[in-house]
Amino acid sequence: MASEAGAEGRLTALLTCAMAFSMLQLFLLGAFGPRLVDDLGISPSVLGLTTTIGFGTAAALSPMSGRVVDRIGPRRALVALLLVSAAALVLIGAAPGAGFLLGAVALGGLPQALANPATNKAILAAVSPARRGAVTGLKQSGVQLGAFAAGLPLTALAAGVGWRGAMWTAAAVAVAVAGWAVRTLPADAPVKEATPRSSLVPRGAVAWLAGFSVLLGCGIASVNTYLALFGAHELAMSPSAAGALVAVLGVAGIVGRVGWSKAARPGRAEWLPGVLAAGAVGAALLLAAALAVHPLVWVAAVAVGVFAVSGNAVSMVLVMQRAAPGRAGQDSALVSAGFFAGFALGPPAFGVLAEAGRYGTGWLLVAGEFAAACAVALVWAVRERRQRTVVAA
Repeated sequence: MASEAGAEGRLTALLTCAMAFSMLQLFLLGAFGPRLVDDLGISPSVLGLTTTIGFGTAAALSPMSGRVVDRIGPRRALVALLLVSAAALVLIGAAPGAGFLLGAVALGGLPQALANPATNKAILAAVSPARRGAVTGLKQSGVQLGAFAAGLPLTALAAGVGWRGAMWTAAAVAVAVAGWAVRTLPADAPVKEATPRSSLVPRGAVAWLAGFSVLLGCGIASVNTYLALFGAHELAMSPSAAGALVAVLGVAGIVGRVGWSKAARPGRAEWLPGVLAAGAVGAALLLAAALAVHPLVWVAAVAVGVFAVSGNAVSMVLVMQRAAPGRAGQDSALVSAGFFAGFALGPPAFGVLAEAGRYGTGWLLVAGEFAAACAVALVWAVRERRQRTVVAA
């Protein structure tokens, strides 16, 4: 029993690290936003474009990545994820200007596309059904662990060695974690022969969750990309204090993802996305209110983590509860594609408003995106309840 618990603990820790590195570049670009704008001479709109490029690439690759993970297995996919993440971080740190930066960010879209299919597949293979919700919440909290790392220790490191040195340090750690994955994870089965292609069009619950994820991703990406810049430019915070906002959001997201994922039990889980999106609306309104009452920005950062960021973790739990045999990677990828599409779409619109100094309007736009996500989630939950009632009758 102790050995099984230890093995599960090591697997959970590894998957959490993989999730952290899959999206670390996003949080580093947000936390280092003030430094990037000054050092590379890029505009806030270009900063938003980095998110669009990275997540646009991830959205385009996600359906294919689900098939790849189902074929090659989670260990090979996770090692590739970590090594490509390291390469992207090295190249971002070497960027002399906007064009090179955008190319490096595009490369970072591949590990984002692999992350949820690979980690979900590993959980289904090695974790008992009763423990999957808890383990999923913990590994999804890895994304917010990345936000914490970007906002606090790596921002502090950047103050001493520069933002480029901090990027390269993160890349070195990613390579070390890839070595850990090789030693820790069981070997994958031989690569499967190509099977007849299934539809890339999401259907049923996957379609609803993908639509919810598009809208949720629009709002979260805008917060992740512009929160530090908002603090520095509009609230007169230092670059380090503004980066700490991202760390606070990250810690709150860890707590929220773990707690809400444990609560996502069958029969109740389908209502949680709507509840979390409603809370996210309030968080966005607090960001707008912070223009008048500056300390509210810290409360808002916590609320974004607890509510908005947690919505994606609950979506992954719902996918795993409903995945058909052999479809976990593909279904996870389709929902992730929706989330990444939202990440690509949200920041450019916000960037235009930020460049004009209209952050208040931008946060109201984010509130509207979260409200639309809430509506989609609640309509789906009602449909699910009615379908179960009909079947029971």
